[in-house]
Amino acid sequence: MKKNILVVFTGGTIGSKSEAGTINTSADAGFALLQRYRQSHPDIAETVTFSSMQPFGILSENLHPSHWRSMVSAIEALDLASFAGIIVTHGTDTLAFSAAMLALYFNRLPIPLVLVSSDKPLADPRANGLDNFSCAVSYIRDIGTAGVFAAYRNPGGAMHLHLASRLASCLPLGSDFISAQSRPYATYSFDGFEFHHPLPARSPYALKPDFSKKLLVIRPYPGLNYRDFRLDGCDAVLHDLYHSGTACVSAEAGAQYNLIEFAAACRQRGIPLYLAPALYSDDAYASTRALLAAGAEMIWNMSLEAAYAKLMLALANFGSPQAISAFLSADVAWEHLS
Repeated sequence: MKKNILVVFTGGTIGSKSEAGTINTSADAGFALLQRYRQSHPDIAETVTFSSMQPFGILSENLHPSHWRSMVSAIEALDLASFAGIIVTHGTDTLAFSAAMLALYFNRLPIPLVLVSSDKPLADPRANGLDNFSCAVSYIRDIGTAGVFAAYRNPGGAMHLHLASRLASCLPLGSDFISAQSRPYATYSFDGFEFHHPLPARSPYALKPDFSKKLLVIRPYPGLNYRDFRLDGCDAVLHDLYHSGTACVSAEAGAQYNLIEFAAACRQRGIPLYLAPALYSDDAYASTRALLAAGAEMIWNMSLEAAYAKLMLALANFGSPQAISAFLSADVAWEHLS
């Protein structure tokens, strides 16, 4: 029996064309992907059928959480029992954020959902989009384990299947994606899938497709002046950290550069301050200890992208600080690392 796969087109480079030196989304580019797949994989194409939809078509740098709601609503409007799996085509710029959101929201999905992107428009012979799509189809057809994943081959590299909740944003000045800690879930080749680590148990949550509209995200850099930020109307602040789980806690150059002063300002206004990413350890830097003592809450053991998506969902789905903290602490979609 043929397996039916739902393909959700959302735009991005994989759904774009290059014309007169400008890359932009094209209404028919996504469907051309299916035609290219059938032509290049006629044997496999005979074993699957595709149903498709396009809730929106944008370049992913223009993504807004309202697009997430549209995507989720479009998928949930269908009878998912009729599909063996779902493929979501997506742009690379915000792929890691959407991957984390879909992994967390669809944590109870009984079929696999795989995100695919392309580093170049599909008409470019160097593009990896068709290979990424082929990996997704093969995973759904041949493996079928439930969960949310991302299929991507870096230029000149192996084809990897990533846990969507652990996918890091594309490395700058290139088109390479890696999993957090450089640990993809699987490698795919002509011999099939080679899995690199088991999937631990998850803590399922039923969620609404609602997202906070007032989450402020701050990235650290030398000389960051916290007094430049207005906190009016914020639900919470998520502060990115350096790779060792640290940020500036020194007032030597001025109190305005000290995150501890900013933490005090948040506390006075009743605005929670969250920190990520950081791996939990018995040993921590003095700066990390100082931030925790100042009342900041660490979102342990997950990437910034996963922490962002999880906090966006938590703030809109739960009404108490205790419920929010419990959700952040639970391993909902394999987002927790060790």
